Amino acid sequence: MNLQQLRYVVATAEHRTMTDAARSLYIAQPALSRAIRDLERELGMTLFARSGRGVVVTAQGRRVVKLAREALDAVHEIEGLANHSGVTEVELRIAATPTLEPGLAGRLLPAYAAEHPGVRVHIVRCDGRDGVVSAIRDQRADLGLTDLPVPTDLITHPLERQEIVLISPPGLDLPNPVPMGKLHGMRLALPARGSMRRRELDAMFGKYAVTPVVVLETDERNGWLNAVRAGQASLLWYRGMAEQAARAGLVVRSLEPAVRRVIAVIHARRRLPLIAQDFLATAEKGTAA
Repeated sequence: MNLQQLRYVVATAEHRTMTDAARSLYIAQPALSRAIRDLERELGMTLFARSGRGVVVTAQGRRVVKLAREALDAVHEIEGLANHSGVTEVELRIAATPTLEPGLAGRLLPAYAAEHPGVRVHIVRCDGRDGVVSAIRDQRADLGLTDLPVPTDLITHPLERQEIVLISPPGLDLPNPVPMGKLHGMRLALPARGSMRRRELDAMFGKYAVTPVVVLETDERNGWLNAVRAGQASLLWYRGMAEQAARAGLVVRSLEPAVRRVIAVIHARRRLPLIAQDFLATAEKGTAA
């Protein structure tokens, strides 16, 4: 068994279909299927069983996949150590949403860079929580910064709780905090219908029996703010963005009862590279402080 075969096994287990696994590996699907069959003959065991249009990992296969992931992670760590000793920078990829990126860049990255100057951090910008999850699953990012919940196949490291606030154009006659009932009939800019974040907001509206007037439905953050700046709607957003809103002349109010979301670093269920482990330690140390 060689490293290429290990990558094939892990990719197939992660994507659950030969077609998706082959696409992620940039090879033809028939070639991947043949490689898996050859490996199964070499090992004398069945690693994957067909299920509908996809595949499932067998009991023996689960053990092989676990060991393959550990072997690949060990190779990546060795490569990382080699890079640390030379002039080449090591790259850590972190997926984040536009809402949470300012906090990442303003607080976590400077602390991490001070302790690890040889590591270059690349921020993978994602439209929302679903995008961060996809970036982790597709291995386009080592870590992700998002709010919870996320699917249970990912590991979470909670960092902080952020308050959801109401950001409005000036001139609205509203108390502070704003009772949930006041959202009934209020003109709001909301995430696109069908998105995870929109479903959560709709559930909150249902819980408090309020029906806002939806002026704008989009996952584009700038579209939300532009609607509020134009006086067309209000917006539910994180307290961490309040400073940006205030600079734009908008009014920030709390909700009653308060609504908070847990912000966490997430990653795939496997051993992390050393540079990612170091970032987690920095993030958790900053949270404790």
